[in-house]
Amino acid sequence: MKKQKLVVAVSSRALFNLDDSHAIFEAKGKEAFCRYQIDHEDEILEPGYGFSLVKKFLSLNESRLDDPLVEIILLSQNSADTGLRIFNSIAHHGLNITRAAFTSGVSPYSYIPAFGAHLFLSINADDVAKALNAGFAAATILCGSSITCHASQLRIAFDGDSVVFSDESERIYQQGGLVVFTENERKEAKTPLPGGPFKEFLSALHHIQTQFDSQSSPIRTALVTARAAPAHERVVRTLRTWGIRIDEALFLGGMAKGAFLKAFGADIFFDDQQGHCESAARHVTSAHVPHGIANKK
Repeated sequence: MKKQKLVVAVSSRALFNLDDSHAIFEAKGKEAFCRYQIDHEDEILEPGYGFSLVKKFLSLNESRLDDPLVEIILLSQNSADTGLRIFNSIAHHGLNITRAAFTSGVSPYSYIPAFGAHLFLSINADDVAKALNAGFAAATILCGSSITCHASQLRIAFDGDSVVFSDESERIYQQGGLVVFTENERKEAKTPLPGGPFKEFLSALHHIQTQFDSQSSPIRTALVTARAAPAHERVVRTLRTWGIRIDEALFLGGMAKGAFLKAFGADIFFDDQQGHCESAARHVTSAHVPHGIANKK
């Protein structure tokens, strides 16, 4: 089997807490921001919302130093000059990140395919929206508490519609209500759903999982969806058609997801609805995927 490395691109503000310098940029402009970063480039940055997740990704390489499973790429709107502080902090925290793009204030999303990244994580919602519109998996990390009860295993949870799958069925729900949606899913149960923006990222995770037996896999995935029976069947059959394994599937029928994500021990949860993300963030780190009809109102 051909081995495929998982590549995750992360912004500097997702990796480190750059609130102070960003506030200066917002209040005083680019020149003041650049002076501040250079004056403080020997001061180590504190971890940002995505820091613990990045460490968890990189920990997958600990037993595969000669054949790493994951690479983290830095995509930053800093310049190379002001980016020295970021690389100093990367070195201080012992993060094995060696590749980067510094774009001096321009959105860096266009470098996602050049680096072969399967996922882009950022704090900047505009950059995330541009990446999604260009066809790449991307999400805005929101504040949330990281769970460390599964220190040796990376646990990632996904919403279904508009994330792993397209928003085709979500549109029917939004336009016709639950009864119409349920009847459509019952009728189309054996018709695979179209893929959503996170299909290829999930496939890349699955590819790593296939290199281990199920008991020793360093990655565990969960689908956490508001769907319930009978709308579950189409989801199960779609994943079967794609040849993608999901370790756990929770069909919650509209129940709040936070407690279930905590029970799963998610390191991060991806959802297309801002409200669901904010609710989940009380329990786990969550990330908003601004894709599909729920984000066009």
